[in-house]
Amino acid sequence: MSEQTAAARTGWLNRALNGIEVVGNKLPDPAMLFAILMVMVWVASWLLSGVTFNEVDPRTGEAIVVNNLLQADSLATFMAKLVNTFVTFPPLGVVLVAMLGLGVAEYTGFINAGLRSILSVTPKMLLTPVLVFVGVVSHMAVDAGYVLVIPLGAVIFYAAGRHPLAGIAAAFAGVSGGFSATVLPSSLDPLLASFTQASARLSANPAATDMMINPLNNYYFTTASTALVVLIGWVLTDKFIEPRLNASTVVDADAADLPKMDDLKPNERKGLIWAAFSMLVSIGLLVVSAVPETSAWRAANGSLTDFAAPLMQSIVGIIFIFFLLPGIVYGYVAGTADNHREIIKGMSKAMSGMGYYIVMAFFCAQFIYAFGQSNLGAIMAIKGANWLKEMAFPMGFTLIGIVFLSGFVNLLVGSASAKWALIGAVMVPMLMELGVSPDLTQAAYRVGDSSTNIITPLLPYFPLVVVFCQKYVKSTGIGTLIALMLPYSVAMLILWSCFLLGYWALDLPLGIGSSYTFPAGQ
Repeated sequence: MSEQTAAARTGWLNRALNGIEVVGNKLPDPAMLFAILMVMVWVASWLLSGVTFNEVDPRTGEAIVVNNLLQADSLATFMAKLVNTFVTFPPLGVVLVAMLGLGVAEYTGFINAGLRSILSVTPKMLLTPVLVFVGVVSHMAVDAGYVLVIPLGAVIFYAAGRHPLAGIAAAFAGVSGGFSATVLPSSLDPLLASFTQASARLSANPAATDMMINPLNNYYFTTASTALVVLIGWVLTDKFIEPRLNASTVVDADAADLPKMDDLKPNERKGLIWAAFSMLVSIGLLVVSAVPETSAWRAANGSLTDFAAPLMQSIVGIIFIFFLLPGIVYGYVAGTADNHREIIKGMSKAMSGMGYYIVMAFFCAQFIYAFGQSNLGAIMAIKGANWLKEMAFPMGFTLIGIVFLSGFVNLLVGSASAKWALIGAVMVPMLMELGVSPDLTQAAYRVGDSSTNIITPLLPYFPLVVVFCQKYVKSTGIGTLIALMLPYSVAMLILWSCFLLGYWALDLPLGIGSSYTFPAGQ
């Protein structure tokens, strides 16, 4: 064991991160965590159902009360609505429909070929920013970036005579650290918005009863954030991370065993051209059909961006088509899917990987339903808002608090949707009572969640990235990767938070149909 490796295993930072890993591993699985929380809500509703609260329920004008969910009629209603609560849970359909199209694009090889083609023609001096950018946009295909872009980052850096771990670090920073940055809508946008909408309706504010959250409510902010993430990844990789690796970490793998950057084969290149053409045609047809004032995509008031507009309500379906069509075209032209059965097989493979998410969504849906029916969420929101009013914290301080809270919870709970279901159910209604819109609260959450993705061992793909590193440096461990990615995480957490504050201070639009303010509770 080298002195460097020994120091990495015994240093205070590694001990602290090991402690976080131990605590996180002792937490129940997110699905079971929601089940436990649901039972806790039942018990709490029984214990507090006889307590008199001074807070007024704005919906009724009377003192707010906790509904006992353990009463016979409440339990009967819960069981009667069990299936409907699950199948109408907004995030469920969003993820499954989007994954059908993305699954075909990944199965036929369209996504893989597209990423390789971009990276293969990149000039050496722009290799780092382009790699980080490709990592950022890869999350449109959900988890494809982890298994495609990160190992490719090492390959192209090594082929260019640069340190392969620097390529892995830059790609990981883009794929996972930039998870909430985007230039094109992805399945994450409507997924988080659907959780935000469910959380907003837990509020006691009458204005929230029929509130609809636009699926692109953070789109402008996350698009602008892409440039920030790429800049952070570029500067840190070239000026700090790679020089440090060159001075301290030697590539000790056998050169003959290292992966190589394969050029696109003629059939892959031809398939990619036709697939890209089909995607452009799809975008063109959408634009042409949306432009006329009488377009069926418009709402009754003529708006394309109002939530009531069919265009906004079709975001998930559009994502599905925009990946399904080029995926099919690529498969047929490149010969990777020569009949319709292969296309269905690609969809089936994508769905087979969603089993865990479906289980988690079931328990999450029941927890949110019980939380809303009990009125505990409304009481927590009103009391918490009153406490924040008394403390008179500046709004900027509150936003930063959400960012750091999200980042801390991310070290213990890996799933982005599970975290937002937990945090959003309390924070969204609470801040609505202070006049803060759910859109702004969601944006603050996304900053904290993305910034710390790259340093939590509980990220499902974290061990996989360690394996990628070990192909080049055999002694790489979890502590090594955390130490490698920590500068990115700290820089993103601080600079992205400042970016959010500046964005808010300048009153720049967060996204389509979003706002900074909400009618505060009375």
